[in-house]
Amino acid sequence: MSTGKPSGKTTHQLLFSEAISQPHTMASSHAPNGSGPNYASVSTRPGITMDHILQEITVVGLRLEVMDFKIMDLARMIEFDHHLTDVEGRLNGMPDRDQELQLLRNKLTDREDRSGRYKVCFFGIPEREEATDVRASLRDFLPGLKGLVFSLTLEFQRAHRIAPPPPPQRHPWETVPHHSVLP
Repeated sequence: MSTGKPSGKTTHQLLFSEAISQPHTMASSHAPNGSGPNYASVSTRPGITMDHILQEITVVGLRLEVMDFKIMDLARMIEFDHHLTDVEGRLNGMPDRDQELQLLRNKLTDREDRSGRYKVCFFGIPEREEATDVRASLRDFLPGLKGLVFSLTLEFQRAHRIAPPPPPQRHPWETVPHHSVLP
């Protein structure tokens, strides 16, 4: 049924239109004799009808739908893999965060301990040779003050001056002892 004029259709469109117009034969120009493409014609496959071709096209369409679903499943699996990789990356960073968290906990505990101690500031204690042990200097100095009676031994966890020795002609810096428990 081919007229030989170019109609702007592709070879597959021409074959399909010729197959519809002549359900039991194909154009002779498409025969497997070397004069055209080697397509199986309806005439070489006996018993093939348009209904059978339509059924095959329907089956191919269903297979394409199944492939679409598989592609969507594959896309979901790829997205899941990206999320899983992200979570694994976060989990790999957890030991560093655990160490940092433990360090912060230790600092917080130290700050709580330091703020919970009893601190007393003494002003006017003269600067002496206390560079070796400020606690011993305080234990020796305090009982000698007039009007103070100590029935218990004075124990300090720590004691220090607020700053280095003052310049000459200046009052001494305050001394701060730290107690766990006051008597």
